[in-house]
Amino acid sequence: MASYRHLARIAVMQTIFECEFIGKGDPDKIFLKPGERLAYNIRQLASKIKDASFAEETLNGILEKQKKIYDIIQRNAPEWPIEKIAPVDRAILEIGVYEIAFSKDIPPVVAINEAIEVAKVYGDTNSAKFINGVLSAVMTEFTSKKSNIKKNGKQV
Repeated sequence: MASYRHLARIAVMQTIFECEFIGKGDPDKIFLKPGERLAYNIRQLASKIKDASFAEETLNGILEKQKKIYDIIQRNAPEWPIEKIAPVDRAILEIGVYEIAFSKDIPPVVAINEAIEVAKVYGDTNSAKFINGVLSAVMTEFTSKKSNIKKNGKQV
C-alpha cells in the first residue's frame, strides 16, 4: 500500500503537469490556481491522504524555487533542454530536485526512489532510468556541497 507521502507526491506531480499543460502562467487559460488544482487532486485521493500539508508545502516550495530547480536540472542533464523533457518527467524531476536540494527532512535516496516509482507508473518506458540518472547526479552535487560546508564549519 502506498504511503500518504507517495500519494501526495502523485497529487503534486499531477498539479504541476496540469498547470503546465493547460497554459503555463496564462491567466486566461488557467481556470484553477495551482493551490486549487492541488486541493482537487488531493480530494481524488482523499481516502488515502490524511494530511494535505506535505503536498501543499511541496507544491509551494517548487513554485517558489522553480527557476532554481530548472537551473539544477539543466546542470545535471545538459543534453536535455528543459522544454524538451517530457512534461510528466519534468514534473517528477521538479519534485525530486526540490526534495534533494531544498527539503531538510527527506533523505535524497528516498526522494530518488519515490521519483522512480512515480515515473514507472506515469512516465514512458525510459522515464525511470532518465529520472534516476538526473536525480543521482543532483544528489551527488548536493551531497558534496553539504560535506564541503561541514568541513569548513559554515552553515548555509
